[in-house]
Amino acid sequence: MPKVAYSEEERERIRIQLITVGLELMAKQGIQHTTVEQVYKRVGISRTFFYSFFPTKEDLIVETLYFQQPKIIQYVHELMNDPSLAWEDAVKKFLYSCCYGERNGIAILTIEEQQLLFKRLSAESYDIFRKKQQLLFKSILEGFGIQAEKTNVNLFINLSLALMVVRKAIPDQLPLFIPEAADETVAFQIDALVSALEKLKDKYPLAKDKNK
Repeated sequence: MPKVAYSEEERERIRIQLITVGLELMAKQGIQHTTVEQVYKRVGISRTFFYSFFPTKEDLIVETLYFQQPKIIQYVHELMNDPSLAWEDAVKKFLYSCCYGERNGIAILTIEEQQLLFKRLSAESYDIFRKKQQLLFKSILEGFGIQAEKTNVNLFINLSLALMVVRKAIPDQLPLFIPEAADETVAFQIDALVSALEKLKDKYPLAKDKNK
């Protein structure tokens, strides 16, 4: 007879499994190409049981993005504390890892995915997402040794996401861009962003900064 009752601990374990598998698939093949069926089958549960955790695919997507945030912050600190990397090289490595998220287990939304997701988020969910986004990028800046003032955070969000989104959009969503120059474009933009961040670090150093 199939098991029909789960303890809170078992449900939480399954929920984390669903998010973990969702992140793995979304990072590798994109959010649009990741289906609910792929996720719940990998975990070994039914479709009905899946929806008892996440009422919609969008709910899973948002939780997946939240789930990877602590890992991203941890990665920043690992790079900053790597004695073999200069500050500029550590920041560049971080940005490259995010831009090529499918190679590094980091889920990055395309332009179309952002549009689809935010159309389906409630106003409350949108506000929560924005707050968590601000905290994530604030933590990244502070990890870089930069005072995370609101203007700095907002600018860093836009510049970072523009870099990642453009890279993922060439050539499907930005057909007038030259795909053969995509990697060179990413490298140029990362160099420019790192230079801007270095100026911010000099102008707004984090108090008692222990970073290089």
